[in-house]
Amino acid sequence: MTTDKNLKEILLDILDNLSGEKEGDVERFKFSLENADYEKKAPIPKGRLQEADTRMKLVDLLCEYYKEHDAVNVAISVLEKINLRDSAAKLKEARKKALGPQQIPETSANAYRVKYKEHIKNKYSTIKDMNARLGENVKLNNRYTKLIIVNEHRHKKQKEHEIMALGRRHAEIMVERASPITIANLFDSDKDGQSPQIVVLQGAAGIGKTLTARKIMLDWANEGLYQNRFDYVFYINCREINLVHEQGSVEDLILKNCPDQNAPTKEILMNPEKLLFIIDGFDELRFSFNQPTSNLCSDPCKKQPMEIILNSLFRKEVLHKSYLIITTRPTAMEKLGQCLKDERCAYAEILGFSENERKEYFYKFFGNEEQARRAFNFVKDNEMLFTMCFVPIACWIICTVLKQQMEAGEDLAQTSDTITGIYMLYLFSLLEGHSSNSEKQQVQDNLKGLCSLAADGLWRQKILFEEEDVKKHGLDKPDSLFLNENMFQKGIGCERVYSFIHLSFQEFFAALFYVLEKEETAKKSETAIQPVEKLFEKCGKSRNYLMLTVQFLFGLLNKKRMEEMEKNLSCKFSPQIKNSLLMWVKEKPFLSLFNYDKLLSGKEEIIFYLDYFYCLYEIQETKFVQSAMNHFTELKFTHHTFTKMDQIVLQFCIKNCCKLESIYIEKCRFLTEGPNEDSPGPCKWPLRLEWCRLTDTVCGTLAAILRTSQSLTELKLPDNILGDAGVWLLCEGLKHPNCKLKTLDLWKCRLTDAACGDLAAVLRTSQSLTELNLSGNKLGDAGVKLLCEGLKHPNCKLERLLMWSCGVTDAACGDLATVFRTSQSLTELDLGAHYSLGDAGVQFLCEGLKHPNCKLERLKLWSCHLTDDSYRDLAGVLSTSHSLTELNLSHNKLGS
Repeated sequence: MTTDKNLKEILLDILDNLSGEKEGDVERFKFSLENADYEKKAPIPKGRLQEADTRMKLVDLLCEYYKEHDAVNVAISVLEKINLRDSAAKLKEARKKALGPQQIPETSANAYRVKYKEHIKNKYSTIKDMNARLGENVKLNNRYTKLIIVNEHRHKKQKEHEIMALGRRHAEIMVERASPITIANLFDSDKDGQSPQIVVLQGAAGIGKTLTARKIMLDWANEGLYQNRFDYVFYINCREINLVHEQGSVEDLILKNCPDQNAPTKEILMNPEKLLFIIDGFDELRFSFNQPTSNLCSDPCKKQPMEIILNSLFRKEVLHKSYLIITTRPTAMEKLGQCLKDERCAYAEILGFSENERKEYFYKFFGNEEQARRAFNFVKDNEMLFTMCFVPIACWIICTVLKQQMEAGEDLAQTSDTITGIYMLYLFSLLEGHSSNSEKQQVQDNLKGLCSLAADGLWRQKILFEEEDVKKHGLDKPDSLFLNENMFQKGIGCERVYSFIHLSFQEFFAALFYVLEKEETAKKSETAIQPVEKLFEKCGKSRNYLMLTVQFLFGLLNKKRMEEMEKNLSCKFSPQIKNSLLMWVKEKPFLSLFNYDKLLSGKEEIIFYLDYFYCLYEIQETKFVQSAMNHFTELKFTHHTFTKMDQIVLQFCIKNCCKLESIYIEKCRFLTEGPNEDSPGPCKWPLRLEWCRLTDTVCGTLAAILRTSQSLTELKLPDNILGDAGVWLLCEGLKHPNCKLKTLDLWKCRLTDAACGDLAAVLRTSQSLTELNLSGNKLGDAGVKLLCEGLKHPNCKLERLLMWSCGVTDAACGDLATVFRTSQSLTELDLGAHYSLGDAGVQFLCEGLKHPNCKLERLKLWSCHLTDDSYRDLAGVLSTSHSLTELNLSHNKLGS
């Protein structure tokens, strides 16, 4: 016998007893029901009560109007009101017995709550990353980072700006027009004092809805959330519900959350106003929810198909005083709205991470402060990556990739994945972790339509799509993984439009359109899509809105990525378009590739070059890049600020530029990891970077160029803050057998004697370096001693050494004299501006200059505090030397 029947029998027994005890008690009971104010629900209409002319009809009316459980509460309340307290007590006792033998006294639900909370804490305190191995868990509180949640609908223009913005501006737009709320505020009263019973928490795929739901569960169990509001919070996973084929009840859903089958469910259900159900992933449910109201279930213990049980919860047919949080992607909002018709609901949307929260997430993910700082600065410098990080799952992907590179000891600048690679990982992760198999199949089926929609929108410069746009491209059912649904007010009604989560994702899918094998998804005349040749042509004139698509196109042409896409998306790439496009790009001079009808100059030319280099960086195929860069012999950049990412891209292209002879960089800024470590200054290559305040961090990039460039012969870095660490990095490139550098200028680069050992190693191995300027550095006698070890080596090819104002005294001159006696290449030495060198130093030098093996032709000893004694020694050298032809003794105290 069901609980429903038991409750009806109890009520019937009580009314039978009333009629047997005293004449008129039943009529008094019916009269009081006319005025019964139960939970703000209007009393039963008088006419209906009059129609209930038998006790059985009265019981049926009570149970129909109030639902079975509440009908008993109403009866108890009315009996007490008309002073039939014995009958009220009997009804209470009978109800307690009817609730089942496993129920214990009134405190059972309270006592069990302690056990339940412990279970929830254990279950929800950890999470598993998508790539977790057996036993690898992460503490939820160590990873969870606050998300921007707003409870205001945005206007159409605001949404457009948010979709299009990049970098920091995107982060600012997310919060500047809305007042963020927290999960603690979800059930706060509105301006009219009304508190919602249902909160719909919507957000795009991967935005953090499930993690937020789990965080609510954990915080409630830890007594940090909703303590006075809810006695129990239950989590219902919609993806798991799809797998349930047998019938169940609300009671079963509760038991599934509990640590055992002994939960006092009947007592828990007696206080529905103290229950919160979190229904996570409504958009993933495969149910239609088209049942008529008469099919819904009002008994929480009655078993029904899961579709009816959930629909009854949504429509408040069962436990109508309970509370719900429902998470969903935007594309299911219309379907959910039909289920929640006429109910008191609140709307909230998860927008993602703000700039500060992105930084916090990095520090939580890495755990190591230095690693987190390096990774975050690297990402912040890349506008596209930084924008992507507003999506938590994208943030996780980027952090995971960077951490693996760091742990492998790799340089982020050298090995980090391209934008195309990161977007592909994002796409794959959504398919793997945020959709069912049927939904994956739907995405694969819809992929060409999705790409066609993206490309059509790009050519029309359109980012918000109406339903007819979506259907035109064969997308009868909008794709819920990659398209967001937005509702905007229009006149006296609303309009439904669709958009990609961000413009960059639309551009990614537009690029994918050009490389997929074609199959008509829309009539050609109906779209604005132009052939790929037109894409390049138009990009030359309007690069602002097409260049990123071109970058993605280059990235997708990478052979390895094409194979990954075919494997993960079960789609076919067009080999014909790849081959013809690659040949076309290789053969065309790049200016004509983009159809420029005039030569560029100044800032336009710089942006053009960098755009081109970013495209080549995306493809990451050495042979192709070398072929594309083959016609460059000279590059020029003026008045430009190079971000860290610009420098990475520039390095990649220059090292694959086999015929490059010179690069001019004038009055540029090179940004480094520190916000203040950059400064403007005039610079000139081949490779000349004067007064740019470059630090040691740039030297790794320069070393990579030295290792690979076959044409770079001159590197000038005067007046930069390289230091010994920077020179050590530089020397790693200079020692490489591929290095062809002839001239190196390190004037005033904050070097000490420690750098001289590294430079000496270069002198011993380099077959090309013939000129070295170390002037203006505090090398001292110890530094000169180390340097001479390299200069004396038979492999040393150095011809010209400038060391004026290096803190050298007479003590170092003996080492230099030894070099004169042994070196077969050194022909010029500048030791000017050494006041401590003096006559004693010159005497040592002359011993070497007189040696028959000495090849020195030019010696500069200006401003060295020399006297007539030095003049006599040098005169003796001039009379015997067969090589010395030039001697500079200006600004010394010489007599006649």
